[in-house]
Amino acid sequence: MRNETEDLQQLEKLRKEIFLTSYRAGTGHLASAYSSLEILYTLYIKRCIHVTPQSIQDADRDKLILSKGHGSLALYCVLAEAGFFPKEELKKFAQPGGILGGEPHKLEVPGVEATTGSLGHGLSLGAGMAYADQLDKRTSRTYVILGDGECEEGSIWEAAMAAAKYKLDHLVAILDYNRIQKMSAVEETIGITSWDEKWKAFGWEVTHVPGHDVKKLCECFENITYQGKPHIIVADTIKGHGVSVMENNPVWHWKQPNRKELRIIAAELEITQEELEDAKSIH
Repeated sequence: MRNETEDLQQLEKLRKEIFLTSYRAGTGHLASAYSSLEILYTLYIKRCIHVTPQSIQDADRDKLILSKGHGSLALYCVLAEAGFFPKEELKKFAQPGGILGGEPHKLEVPGVEATTGSLGHGLSLGAGMAYADQLDKRTSRTYVILGDGECEEGSIWEAAMAAAKYKLDHLVAILDYNRIQKMSAVEETIGITSWDEKWKAFGWEVTHVPGHDVKKLCECFENITYQGKPHIIVADTIKGHGVSVMENNPVWHWKQPNRKELRIIAAELEITQEELEDAKSIH
């Protein structure tokens, strides 16, 4: 297992990989990927989720659904790092002939459990998977990563009620609580001031955790108990985390950098001019 220094170094490497993957393709939701990177890193690289490239067909594996499918760049780079598919595939992100589209596709990408991108459906899928495992008396977990803006969808709360009703305590939702959706703040749009209270009211166990702290995320995943209730981890995150021009800036929901921004990003992520030129020369 990596120590904290090694974790930080690996996360910086992945942050760089995410940017170059997007820059190469000229598309991608960078800020949304950066807010969920540590969550995915903790699950797959720190091995808090019990699934490997060799066990993706096992009935007893843990499963993860990226309901906020536009954060796919983080998922792809982490899955590649964990060995689910060759890293060369990242160079074909959002390109003809590649397996990696803008949102995850179950039938194309090894390790992807559900095709997502149309927001609001991931929790229903996860509840169904967890209920099936419960009926089959399996102990595997189903994880669902949600966006806070996504939680304005009514189907999220239908799934939340069903999960509580059927006591799906092996279902773990993770709320990427970055407070921004597209071009505005979530609180301004829907007026939610406490997600903890909202989920508790729907019958869920709630844990609140710093979403960019790998050690605390690990402890949180390891200490989840089974008490007859589904569990949600409200992870405090920053949209665009790790890149100054993106952090808490709504315009970066779906955007590529201009020249000035590119210089700042390249300096902060230690991307060389040669790496930028190589990324563009592929096409």
